[in-house]
Formats: sequence, C-alpha cells, structure tokens
Amino acid sequence: MFKAIRTFALVVAAGLSTGAMAAVQTVALDVPGMTCSSCPITIKQALKKVDGVTEVKASFAKKEAIVTFDDSKTSIAKLTAATTNAGYPSTLKAAK
Repeated sequence: MFKAIRTFALVVAAGLSTGAMAAVQTVALDVPGMTCSSCPITIKQALKKVDGVTEVKASFAKKEAIVTFDDSKTSIAKLTAATTNAGYPSTLKAAK
C-alpha cells in the first residue's frame, strides 16, 4: 500500500515538473516617446491588459517600463505591440 502511494506521488511530481516549462520573466522596455508624467499611466494600463503580465512599473524619468510576465502566456513581441498600440513604441532594453 505504502509503495503504491509513493509511486503515485512520484508520477504526479514528475508530471508536474515536465509540464512546468513556463517561466516568469522580467524585462525592461525602452519607451522613448514618453513626453509627460501621465504617459507612464497609459503605458502601464496597456501592458496590464496583456494576458500573462503580472507587474508593470513605468518611469517617465527613465523612459522605461519594467514588466514581469509569464512567458507561456505572452512574449516580448506582444508587450512591445501593446505599448505601440497605445501610442508609445518600445524596444527591449535588457533582461533582468
């Protein structure tokens, strides 16, 4: 009985670990088109609408957005498309 439960637990654990290929990523986007202090609000709202985005910090002073997201649900291309569609084209600055 104990051996059967242990075997079941190992099978379940193995199934979970092989299916968990997604990773949370944090990237910085250059957003040079920010011209006022309300621009980061618009950028933040646009990025938060992207499925898989969990956190956004946008800075007018740095003209950048720091985005944390689940890479199984979205991509950097979708993030930059979201800012572009909001009127603020962006590019990948650096992976964090």
